[in-house]
Amino acid sequence: MVWQPALANSVNNVRISHSEEKTRVVLDLSTQTNFAVSRLTGPDRVVIDLDNSKLNASLDGLGEHSPLLRRVRTSTPTAPAHLRLVIDMAHSASHKAFRLGPSDSAPHRLVLDLVPTGRNPVQGASAKPGRKVVIALDAGHGGKDPGSIGPSGTYEKNVVLPITKRLKTLLDAHPGFDTQMVRSGDYFVSLDDRSAKARQAKSDLLVSIHADAFSTPQPRGASVWVLSLRRANSEMGRWLERDDRLSELRGIGEVISQTSQDDPHLQRTFLDLARENSMMESQALAGNMLKELGKVTRLHKSRPQSASLAVLKSPDFPSLLVETGFISNPSEEKLLRSSSHQEKLANALASAIIDHFSRNPPRDSWLAQRQTHKVKAGESLSRIASRYKISVQALKQANQLSSDNIKVGQELVIPKL
Repeated sequence: MVWQPALANSVNNVRISHSEEKTRVVLDLSTQTNFAVSRLTGPDRVVIDLDNSKLNASLDGLGEHSPLLRRVRTSTPTAPAHLRLVIDMAHSASHKAFRLGPSDSAPHRLVLDLVPTGRNPVQGASAKPGRKVVIALDAGHGGKDPGSIGPSGTYEKNVVLPITKRLKTLLDAHPGFDTQMVRSGDYFVSLDDRSAKARQAKSDLLVSIHADAFSTPQPRGASVWVLSLRRANSEMGRWLERDDRLSELRGIGEVISQTSQDDPHLQRTFLDLARENSMMESQALAGNMLKELGKVTRLHKSRPQSASLAVLKSPDFPSLLVETGFISNPSEEKLLRSSSHQEKLANALASAIIDHFSRNPPRDSWLAQRQTHKVKAGESLSRIASRYKISVQALKQANQLSSDNIKVGQELVIPKL
């Protein structure tokens, strides 16, 4: 008898979702395993190799309805106990793969995002000039609701608003972003209205800024929260019960209205894909935020936390709640009142948001269309402008530069004229 090593992992399901920006392939895994993703040409293929794995799911029909893919199949693995999946592409695409750990009832997952690279855009993608990425910024509490109160009497609502305003200033200074404040002053906004305002603004992301509190003064540190799967499912059910409201959903609402108005099962499928995409993006961005926040403040939780929070309930766009620190801790209460610390927190959040959307831009956005140039030694603005056949003034305006001074290694956006 030939001894074979036990298979540590099985691929129990393969799912494909499609949006204007990208096609997402999700593998549901029984456990975490090592993997490698590579791209082959002639013809275009993307290959996924998984260590010590077996396929326990059907691949029949996968990719048939995606304009970017032809099919998903298996191929000869690199070792007997390994698994090789091959995605035959209809058009060339760049790829990015990442793991997601278990969350509520969701298993380990391997996520592969495929973004078209040539002039063969995904059907439905806009050919209009790139739009700005819209970020809805929500300063928690306000008006009659002070939020938590620190030991020296500091109101949560009064520290999160200046942090949120600083974050708005930083994002608005970037040419690829536009921000919408859910509240810009000391007034009350209901929890339902907060996500509704973000949807009305056609936001790509909702970030709610808060300060934590506990019954004792010891706990301290920042954390980032995403919606729990249980709450996401219940919210999805509420939307499906109200067909007259389905068209309000950002992006997916139009698809539902046009293709599945009389088919509740198809409606649920579309909404489920939108919800999962939003939750995955929330998880990825929350991890980036924690990494940046950890550089400027103590972390209470080093990984994204999930909870049934009303402000995060939207199934159609990513939503995050950031606890900037414990206002109930005397040291952190003092920090949260500090203008310099507020600036550090805003800078950390802005860096995470800009980095995330720069690497994962909506396909119809300016960020997806932009060209950049990294400054080398001996280069000047005039020389760079001449190289790209644009004016120095246009180059300065695109990069929000007030002078001609540039640094080696600095990345400049090259505007399309």
